[in-house]
Amino acid sequence: MTNTALIHDIGKIIVFLMILLSVFLITVKSTKKLSNYLFAAFLLVTAFDFSGMFLLNIPNNVLNSLKIASVLLQMPLYYLYAQSVCYYNFKLEKKHLFHTLLFLIVFALLFKTNVSDRSYNIFQILAKVQYYGYIIAVFFTLSHFKKLYQENYAANHKNTYKWLFQITILFLIGNCFVLLREFILPKENSILLANINLLISVFALFVICWFVLKALYQPKLFLGVDKNLMALKIVQKTSTETEQALQILSKYMSNEKPYLDPELSLQKLAIGLNIPEKQLSQLINKHIGKHFFDYVNEYRINDAKALLKEQTDLTVLEILYQIGFNSKSSFYTAFKKETLQTPLAYRKSTT
Repeated sequence: MTNTALIHDIGKIIVFLMILLSVFLITVKSTKKLSNYLFAAFLLVTAFDFSGMFLLNIPNNVLNSLKIASVLLQMPLYYLYAQSVCYYNFKLEKKHLFHTLLFLIVFALLFKTNVSDRSYNIFQILAKVQYYGYIIAVFFTLSHFKKLYQENYAANHKNTYKWLFQITILFLIGNCFVLLREFILPKENSILLANINLLISVFALFVICWFVLKALYQPKLFLGVDKNLMALKIVQKTSTETEQALQILSKYMSNEKPYLDPELSLQKLAIGLNIPEKQLSQLINKHIGKHFFDYVNEYRINDAKALLKEQTDLTVLEILYQIGFNSKSSFYTAFKKETLQTPLAYRKSTT
């Protein structure tokens, strides 16, 4: 089998898997239907693009123009997908139709010129500008998401941030392969071009499969935070008011132990204390000098240290659930950050 034939066959497999996964995401029962629909749309548009691996010539001008221009829908769909994963109350609105504007303009241009060399060159320039623009927008979304969950939530949203960040980096790596093919490799070296096309297809398949497996097997990644929350803005308080509020907070945390709730949020804690969320956020972030996430975990880790030392019959897994964590990885990360030791190493050092 020649390299070209192999690439054609791999392309057919990739497109088939994308369509199959899209159908599954659309039909599967889930509380995050919008995220599934957006990712399914991303897969279908990408599958249409990848069909070019085995459908080299499309004689129909409409289909050919549509196939080329559809690339301009991929990153908008990925960006909206990232938004829907990060924010549980994200909804599609009429303003989001703006993301299709470039696609519509380029499609009309390609169709009118019958995909001339000039119009295709314009498409390539716009596609690259759009790609990196949306990559920057995704990184901005993740940065904002990270700030919000640290200031307002004790649940482990770090994993959501981490894997979306990693997948975006992988997209950038994949794009580097495309740039390598377009600008570095000599066009007359057909063997080298075939090999880089093969590498791109295998890499894309790996990335998409990883993306979908994460969605299927780690549903807790999709809890999201409230998109209407605002990052903390410092408001000055008198030292007397601050001192009293700190004492109330400390007493409440020690006596009521709200941190044992795995889904504790800033809003829940503010309701328990009967103080405004903004005041509580300022109190923890400015005067205690910690994000809400780290502040709550400090109490949990202190309880964990006591249990590890005093109740040696309890397993680490039993302890982490007892003190408010809902995953082993987040507990180990928080414990090591606080003590510079693993839970088992700490237990051994204290017995």
